[in-house]
Amino acid sequence: MGLLNDGSINIGVVAYGLAALANLALVLLLVTSWRGRLQGGLFLASVSTTMLWAGTLAVQSIYDYPFLLLVFLLKVLRDGLWFWFLLRLLVSGLEDQPTSWRLSSRLRWIANGLLLLCGGLVVLHVVEWFWPGVLVRVAGYDLRLSGHLLLAIVGLALVEQLFRNARPEQRWAIKYLCLGLGGGFAYDFYMYADAVLLGRLDIYIWDASGFVQLLTVPLIAIAAARNPVWSLDLFVSRGVVFHSVAILAAGGYLLVMAAGGYFIRYWGGEWGAVAQLIFFFGAGLVLLVLLFSGQIRSRFKVFLSKHFFSYKYDYRDQWLNFTAALASDMSGPDVRERVVRAMANMVDSPGGVLWVKDGTAGYTVAVNWNASLPQGVMADDALVVFMEEKRWLIDMNEYRDTPEVYADLQTPDWVEQIPKVWLLIPLFQENCLCALLLLQQPRAPRQINWEDRDLLKTAASQAASYLALAEASTALASARQFEAFNRLSAYVVHDLKNVVGQLSLVTANAKRFGHNPAFMADAMVTVDHAVSKMQKMLAQLRQGRPVQQSAVAIKLLPLLQEVVEHRAAAYPLPELHVGDDVGDVMVVAERDRLAAVVEHVVQNAQEATAKEGWLKVRLKLAERNVIVEIEDNGCGMDEKFIRERLFKPFDTTKGNTGMGIGAYECREFLRGIGGDVRVTSTPMVGTLFQLYIPRLSQHVIGSRQLEAR
Repeated sequence: MGLLNDGSINIGVVAYGLAALANLALVLLLVTSWRGRLQGGLFLASVSTTMLWAGTLAVQSIYDYPFLLLVFLLKVLRDGLWFWFLLRLLVSGLEDQPTSWRLSSRLRWIANGLLLLCGGLVVLHVVEWFWPGVLVRVAGYDLRLSGHLLLAIVGLALVEQLFRNARPEQRWAIKYLCLGLGGGFAYDFYMYADAVLLGRLDIYIWDASGFVQLLTVPLIAIAAARNPVWSLDLFVSRGVVFHSVAILAAGGYLLVMAAGGYFIRYWGGEWGAVAQLIFFFGAGLVLLVLLFSGQIRSRFKVFLSKHFFSYKYDYRDQWLNFTAALASDMSGPDVRERVVRAMANMVDSPGGVLWVKDGTAGYTVAVNWNASLPQGVMADDALVVFMEEKRWLIDMNEYRDTPEVYADLQTPDWVEQIPKVWLLIPLFQENCLCALLLLQQPRAPRQINWEDRDLLKTAASQAASYLALAEASTALASARQFEAFNRLSAYVVHDLKNVVGQLSLVTANAKRFGHNPAFMADAMVTVDHAVSKMQKMLAQLRQGRPVQQSAVAIKLLPLLQEVVEHRAAAYPLPELHVGDDVGDVMVVAERDRLAAVVEHVVQNAQEATAKEGWLKVRLKLAERNVIVEIEDNGCGMDEKFIRERLFKPFDTTKGNTGMGIGAYECREFLRGIGGDVRVTSTPMVGTLFQLYIPRLSQHVIGSRQLEAR
């Protein structure tokens, strides 16, 4: 088998070296993603053998050796493995299921014939290697060239049969495999047909075969990524492809511009240098315009998605970006505008409008992003009712072209008001149409298919959840404001009830003791106390919140004495018991609120105890606390009532005369200053309230007293 070579150039090293490296990269990808199934193994073996064949040729080209037997044996093995892989695809029909090892009778004959062809060609190579010239002397020409030519014809036939027998929807997945392998076999046919005619291989055609194999590798890789049924989860990042192709395109553009600038200067004469600079500036400006053009980027993304990927979207990136857009910084656009922007960016739409449901009457405009301000939408609008029943995403282009698909509905006025309308997307929350989203025509023309619809519907469901959450948060904030106002009102009414009770007691006793100076003095003290309390209540109402007083260091014994004296107007009379070592004990608290808390407990004890009963107020010391005990022998409470109802706000046993917040306020106030309240009670025996108040340590009493002053 001779070669034509004038010795001027030898590019075989570069050609086959690059082909070997490209196939090696593909092999590494396939090895890391192979899941152990037969078809994936055949595919991996075929690519690996192609890599070994190209690498062997690159090595022999370095040392300028004559062609080795190993090169041709690897070539036969490579073709045989590709034939086996193509036959398996024909048998499986490209279905996503395990393929059977049993071939039909026709394919079995073909497989046996290919095995004989490859085996015979191996024998011919071995014979010619050990006995050079025997084949030429016996047959008159080199049978090996005819054998390789026949292998190329068989390969073309298998590729053609595979593409022809594939269903139309399957051809998208295998077309790049057919182009890559078909192109390689077609070049082999040309090379060996030329060799059969001339009786020897042309070295230039042979070296160019390395570049041909290099060009087929990307096509085969794309086919592998599109066919997970081959047990190869090959993934190529869309971002990497987009930026890589953009860089290559920009590099090619700059090379072309450099060549153009060279010729302009070469033929431009004395204007050549100036024209070259102007040309370079204009070319660079055009490149920047192209790189920053949203329309060009959109068209390029659509082209890559159509021709290079098994799915139109990279769902991982889409979902991460969409979620990040919805959950972005709250200081920016509100959640409604973020929903419109995120949905629009998914399909490269430049603007949109969002309507949200307003009661039962219809939908009001919530967001108008880069679009003219439309009117509201009625809930009984025919198009809205249609979307609510069908749960369809409406493509307005299809809506105009084929109105029969949409029950011949007329285009409503609220849609016509917006220019370049494209998609109308319903947002459902718990089977309720809570919002409508309209997007404008995209920057690059695109057709909406099932994948776009599924993605937008799923995103719309998540967006509806965000809108519902935002609405619930707004309602909760409003409810909290009303709750705060209602609680303030309850506290004011509770204090007002106590004031009224005090004044009523004064007026009731005035007829009997009005002539008594001591009674009048006590009555004036009570009235002054009532006025002070009412002024505080007015201040609370004006400010919309309870008036906060500063906590100061106070002596607890005088406070208890005032409470006992004040409650001495009711029965049973409270009795104060104080130990000898607690006279100067101090606590840190708001004096008026602490007095009100203790007085409330004493008042409740009086109301729960008969007039002939007893009520004792004791002051004790603990290690870190002061304990105020209020004990009575009244009606008492059971454990269930104490556990479930005693400290529950707005739950009272006094009917219309009680507010149900006294015990709750007592516990919350004590806990707020670091204390607590404990209750022990037995029905028909009595109740013991223990108020734990943190005592002031001796080394800070001085500073607290100064603060109190």
